[in-house]
Amino acid sequence: MCGICGIYNFDLSLHVNSAEIDAMNETLRHRGPDDEGSYVDGPVGIGIRRLSIIDVAGGSQPLSNEDKTIWIVFNGEIYNYKDLRKSLIKKGHRFSSQSDTESIIHLYEEVGLDFVNQLRGMFAITIWDSRQNRLILARDRLGIKPLFYAQYNNSLVFASEMKAILQRREFSREMDENALAAYFTLSYIPAPLTIFKGIQKVLPGHVITVQDGKITDQEYWDIQFRPDRSKNEEYFIEGFMDLLQESVNMRLMSEVPLGAFLSGGIDSSTVVALMSKATDTPVNTFTIGFGGDTGGYLDERKYAQMVANRYATHHREEEVWPSPHGLIEKIVKAFDEPFADDSAIPSFAVYEAAKKDVTVALSGLGGDELFGGYERYLGFQLSETYKKFPVLLRKNIFHNFIERLPERQDGHYTINHIKRFVRSASLPADRCYLGFLSKMKNTLELFADKSHFREPVQACQDLIFSHFNSPNSSAGLNRAFYCDIKTYLPEDILALTDRLSMHHSLEVRVPFLDHKLLEFCATIPPQMKIRWLQKKYLLKKGVSDLLPRAVIRHRKQGFVGPMTRWLQSDLKSYAIETLSEDNLNKHGIFDPKTVQQILTEHFNRQEIHDTAIWSLLIFQTWYDLYIQNP
Repeated sequence: MCGICGIYNFDLSLHVNSAEIDAMNETLRHRGPDDEGSYVDGPVGIGIRRLSIIDVAGGSQPLSNEDKTIWIVFNGEIYNYKDLRKSLIKKGHRFSSQSDTESIIHLYEEVGLDFVNQLRGMFAITIWDSRQNRLILARDRLGIKPLFYAQYNNSLVFASEMKAILQRREFSREMDENALAAYFTLSYIPAPLTIFKGIQKVLPGHVITVQDGKITDQEYWDIQFRPDRSKNEEYFIEGFMDLLQESVNMRLMSEVPLGAFLSGGIDSSTVVALMSKATDTPVNTFTIGFGGDTGGYLDERKYAQMVANRYATHHREEEVWPSPHGLIEKIVKAFDEPFADDSAIPSFAVYEAAKKDVTVALSGLGGDELFGGYERYLGFQLSETYKKFPVLLRKNIFHNFIERLPERQDGHYTINHIKRFVRSASLPADRCYLGFLSKMKNTLELFADKSHFREPVQACQDLIFSHFNSPNSSAGLNRAFYCDIKTYLPEDILALTDRLSMHHSLEVRVPFLDHKLLEFCATIPPQMKIRWLQKKYLLKKGVSDLLPRAVIRHRKQGFVGPMTRWLQSDLKSYAIETLSEDNLNKHGIFDPKTVQQILTEHFNRQEIHDTAIWSLLIFQTWYDLYIQNP
């Protein structure tokens, strides 16, 4: 696992200065504290900071082919590299190391740009082919690993994190208003957007080539949801359990200490169970609990302990307290752009704890997208039934009654979810699902200049609609699954995982997101994923013999903290101070009256606005660090 960066000058007569690559590399030290390297070839320079996992002694980068005409820097892990290596040796390729990186470069020599289709793993790759004067940027199928690029001053600059691009003083830090509108709609910024005009994210499953002064962006993979209704439950359970065990086994390769996150939910518990089956030594496991005024929030430590006891793991618990000072700045600096998923707080803590004992950890991320684990999936399924009620009953009785209900005193989302449901469930399918995704009732109302932000807000909505209505998903819930895999999965939970784990120089692997497993699960009819209002029906049935019954049956909590309650108690004064009218007037982007209304409604428990408030707090901190005082 590493951080990579580089520069490509379109004017081939302009040579890259190695000091430029060194400066970019230095900003990525946290991603690779073990080693560094760079290579400059006239108009091209590439660099890397290395976190040593495979071939610790001999896997330094950049690496080249035999005649040093092709060079690579690579961030990630290729789990099938040994098979690729054997095949390539038979074809005459000579290897100088035991690393997975070298398999990639010889594979590129053998098959050209088709090399990405044979890789099984997570990756962000840069290849410089001096024979063809061609630069290649590639990102893995699901977007597990990040890669950013910017074109300015007749150069293409790229890196694993934007901070390496931003350290170049000539780059203009102008905010992208489409990204800003998307951030306050979704709480994250979807690809290819970033908060900065001029910086883009390489899309998951895409390869970018730069050759002869032209930039070409090509998609090499996409998921297709085509349910196979001729197969029964037993067929699908056997299929996905075999693939999941294989995926876990592949992700156990490591020359450094390895462990797993254990939240007490089904996904992480399943990963720990399958790891325990595959190894003779106890698994190192880590979980998080919460302090402060948590209200009715119940963390899942007791369920995590049940799994830890069953599989005799080496288990560690940490407790998170609502102390924002310093932590918010660390989170913002890890992303370089506003990012408001509040699970960043427990994630930061569990990665910090895990790094004390291990360098690699497996996670249960992705199980919700594969098997229908989110509340919004259940709400979307129920919306089809809700639409059958008479319009007058829905609008005049249900809607008016629900809107008057106060939120629960303990901070739980029960009433809030019902409110969100009745506001959106009667809408056409794409707008209904957007309503379930949106973090504010009306994003446009937040901005001071509403007419100016009307188009950016609409652009975010159109992006969601384009994914939801893609021909790659057939109908119903599969449209929701596809939309999340293209947006929320890569640019929210995977972005969070990468940035905060690598902030602690920790590699996280996600066996549920092996692309072969994902392709198989896309053939499972959605009615088997959510049945009789039970989310993850098929997964729960498949792992029933692996996990304690209480772990399978308890209500999903999610890996988030009690933010609703914290903002009404421990963090209340911090929120009021940070979002004061004087602070908002620093930039004049938001309507102070709307912000005050959001705070008042949340504090008085009229409406839960935890994500909106957290989004504003993160933005204010980001603005101070990156725009006002860069």
